[in-house]
Amino acid sequence: MTKALMFMGTGSDVGKSLIVAGLCRALSNRGMSVAPFKPQNMSNNAAVTADGGEIGRAQALQARAARRDPVTAMNPVLLKPEGETGSQVVVRGQRRASLSARQYWADRAQLLPEVLTAFCELASDVDIVLVEGAGSASEVNLRRGDIANFGFAQAAKVPVVLIGDIHRGGVIASIVGTLDVIDPQDAALVRASLINKFFGDPALFESGKAFLETRTGLPCLGPVPHFADAARLPAEDALALDDFAAGQGAFHIAVPRLPRIANFDDLDPLRAEPGIRLTLVQPGEVMPRDADLVLLPGSKATRSDLAALRANGWDIDIVAHHRAGRRILGICGGYQMLGRTIADPDGIEGPPGTSEGLGLLDVDTVLAPTKQLRLEAATHLATGEALEGYHMHMGVTSGPDAVRPFASVGDKPEGAISANGRVAGTYLHGLFSADGFRRAFLGNAASPDLAFEAGIERVLDTLANHLETHIDIDRLLGLAAPLET
Repeated sequence: MTKALMFMGTGSDVGKSLIVAGLCRALSNRGMSVAPFKPQNMSNNAAVTADGGEIGRAQALQARAARRDPVTAMNPVLLKPEGETGSQVVVRGQRRASLSARQYWADRAQLLPEVLTAFCELASDVDIVLVEGAGSASEVNLRRGDIANFGFAQAAKVPVVLIGDIHRGGVIASIVGTLDVIDPQDAALVRASLINKFFGDPALFESGKAFLETRTGLPCLGPVPHFADAARLPAEDALALDDFAAGQGAFHIAVPRLPRIANFDDLDPLRAEPGIRLTLVQPGEVMPRDADLVLLPGSKATRSDLAALRANGWDIDIVAHHRAGRRILGICGGYQMLGRTIADPDGIEGPPGTSEGLGLLDVDTVLAPTKQLRLEAATHLATGEALEGYHMHMGVTSGPDAVRPFASVGDKPEGAISANGRVAGTYLHGLFSADGFRRAFLGNAASPDLAFEAGIERVLDTLANHLETHIDIDRLLGLAAPLET
């Protein structure tokens, strides 16, 4: 009989996603069939699934850890912020609407049946489903209509492990306080607490662990020491960009941090290159004049982010970079920005209208309601190197520079290159994960020894061993409950 266990946090960024990913790999290593599940996620870092939709990047990583293909059932509701108070609502991998926060919170309970259907689909052919909550479990002001935390757990009758981040301080109060403020019926679902991100000697927390167990009446698992290699795994939350490690290589790549930057894990293989110095240019900063390459990343709100780019003066910096004879690459939304115009006649990303692009590629983009979501096998035409990536965009780009495509997907041209060859644009996300292409594109700046995807696998195995060492996983499995039929 399939079992399930849910992991909630006392707050955001306590390590829920990493714990679930590590447990997925650990249980898979034990020969168990395991699937990850997150009822509702909020992230602009998404992945294309095997069944032609999109889910949060963290659930795709967890699926990889579980050695399963990512499918839309693993994250049935995905919110992709488009502004300060609104998001694109993706249900079972497909865009359903763009709603204000007020509209979504008022109507979200209507999505619970679809969430439960997805959960049951996953549970139908695995030994265990590991469920990840969202944000903080103690947001009692959002409890009514909840589908992400206890609202789901109560509906599916799934027991809960509550995770706290000791590195932030106050972890004892956060665990005890969460159990104190939530509804007693919700608290009754919590089976244990888990202390994460511990630095130093774990023996120093023994008295704290004893206090928690006495005060809450629940077992306290861990503490789990900080896992430094987590920085080498794809991040889901843009908060990860606040601590962006730059590197010290000789080849300098500058990336403007757009307000709605999306799919920024495109940068991970570049950050892993020892010969690369990758600068994430923050708002208010000047684009580095010594950059060898400016990379314009993906965006969830292209016209809005283009306006922000101009407000920071980066458009002037980019044009100056181009005049100096240096290279520019745009990916997805960044590709659209490099063109002459971006038209949104149907108001897909905001008020209808047309924005003037940077004009460095002789192409124009028209946004359209249908989102293109495809896994792609492509060839970089300039080098002949194979690429494996994905398309995730809402627009059609065409123009004279498209006759010089960046790549080919089968027999179809993809992307565009300027007449002088220094400016290129592509819709292909994930292109730098291909070792051969990355080395050909970067030349001597790339390491001949870096195998990026193999490195991800090694980190997942190391993470699994880390959790096996510091958590009694047999005891943890004993907390999981058989699903009711």
